[in-house]
Amino acid sequence: MKQHITKVASSCFYRLRRLKQISRVVGKEVTVQLVSAFILSRLDYCNDLLAGLPRATTDPLQRVQNAAARLVVNHRLRDHVTPALKQLHWLPVASRIKFKLCLFMHLIHLGRAPQYLVDCVQLVNTVTTRYLRSSDTTHYKNENQVR
Repeated sequence: MKQHITKVASSCFYRLRRLKQISRVVGKEVTVQLVSAFILSRLDYCNDLLAGLPRATTDPLQRVQNAAARLVVNHRLRDHVTPALKQLHWLPVASRIKFKLCLFMHLIHLGRAPQYLVDCVQLVNTVTTRYLRSSDTTHYKNENQVR
């Protein structure tokens, strides 16, 4: 997985260097579209497979996103990137992964996901009934008892 992340980060940094050369000429709106097309789409591709990995493993992808935000907002390297991410309405990489997984599960629950995803997931309410300790009625006070 680390090799995949390293290759993605490397190719994204290459594209960012190329975009930096033309960003002054094309303007901010076009730069945002180009970064979205060439960088963010690459960061989002198969990122749901990165769920649960340690932060140290996904940090290179976050550095790519930070560099892209600095390019778009025209910040220096030493400037904080959080205001730029908020201004662009970009979620951090870890949150993008969680959002994508939540969206997939929501679509599966609604029945709007592709069939191969629906087949991979078994909803909890379709699993055979299990008795949990919390559902044992002996742990609860009867309604007839006086407090």
